[in-house]
Amino acid sequence: MNHIAAAEEQIVSERVRQKLNEVNLAAQAHLSPVQDHVNFTLQQAYFKCAYECFDRRRKQEEISNCVEYCSVPVVSAQQRVENEMAKFQERLNRSLMVCQDKFEAAKLQQTKGNALQDLESCVEQSTQDSINTLPHLAERLKASFSVNN
Repeated sequence: MNHIAAAEEQIVSERVRQKLNEVNLAAQAHLSPVQDHVNFTLQQAYFKCAYECFDRRRKQEEISNCVEYCSVPVVSAQQRVENEMAKFQERLNRSLMVCQDKFEAAKLQQTKGNALQDLESCVEQSTQDSINTLPHLAERLKASFSVNN
């Protein structure tokens, strides 16, 4: 039974990895317009602005202050995306931790037959719930950056 149980856990573990990969791919798909805006539009504006800062009539400190001022939009946009993604990841992690806790409790109660199925079902629901929040997250970020699809 131990070998069978270990094999079952390994199969479920692989399925969990696949589900997390699905979440990652969905996040990339939904957030690519936002990333493009930050990485290209805002970066391009930053470089254009910073280029204008370099004037031989300016002191080094003035140039540095100018360049720093130019970087504010892109840096704050990157921070906003990172903060939103950190919150998204934290919610997913908490939800998956609940699944793990339920699984561990079921193992202690020796109801392991259904425990693996329940774990897999819980992970499926958690990842699907997370994927379902991505369009809203992407739209919120797009709206805050005035990004059109």
